[in-house]
Amino acid sequence: MREALNKLNRFVGTTTVSKHRLFAWSVSPVLPDHQLIVFGRCDDFFLGVLHSRAHEVWGLRQGTRLETRPRYTPNTCFETYPFPRAAAHEAAIAAAAKELDGLRCQWLNPPEWTTTEVMEFPGSVSGPWARYVVEPDARGVGTVRWPRVVSKDANCAASLKKRTLTNLYNQRPAWLDLAHKKLDTAVFAAYGWDAGISDEELLERLLKLNLERAEKG
Repeated sequence: MREALNKLNRFVGTTTVSKHRLFAWSVSPVLPDHQLIVFGRCDDFFLGVLHSRAHEVWGLRQGTRLETRPRYTPNTCFETYPFPRAAAHEAAIAAAAKELDGLRCQWLNPPEWTTTEVMEFPGSVSGPWARYVVEPDARGVGTVRWPRVVSKDANCAASLKKRTLTNLYNQRPAWLDLAHKKLDTAVFAAYGWDAGISDEELLERLLKLNLERAEKG
């Protein structure tokens, strides 16, 4: 897993157990543990399909639960999910996913509350900070220059503590809902389905597609 992730500038992840099924980008030096499900993909199309209503409904039905919270189980939620096969729609899905992620990031770290600082320390091109290493010597050791977003002051830091994806989806403001509807429209168009179909009909169609592909091997 880490070999695959080391080749990417970012990767998609979701927590195993969560009130809301959220997918977000992570970057090195994040090292996922057993409570984080990660995928070796860095494209917006992949994030878009995972964050669509189609995959969410499928995952809720196919997954398990810890008390009242849904648990994402990769073998039943992901491996059984039939991705759309419509290349003509991939760009629209990717654009909608990128827009959703951009809006969320701006809410999580508002520019008026944050600034970017660059930390410098020794690091190796074979270590977790590899992509931030500059001017490595013959041993592969150079200076890590890691840009990180920090709060501008103590008041901003206190406000930022409340800016979490869980809190955002608890509130689900109109702009977030609209961004998800735009994403769903793009994903459902790739399947050739109406985005307004019920959850039960959606599950029936996904199951049918799953079985058809299984028969074809």
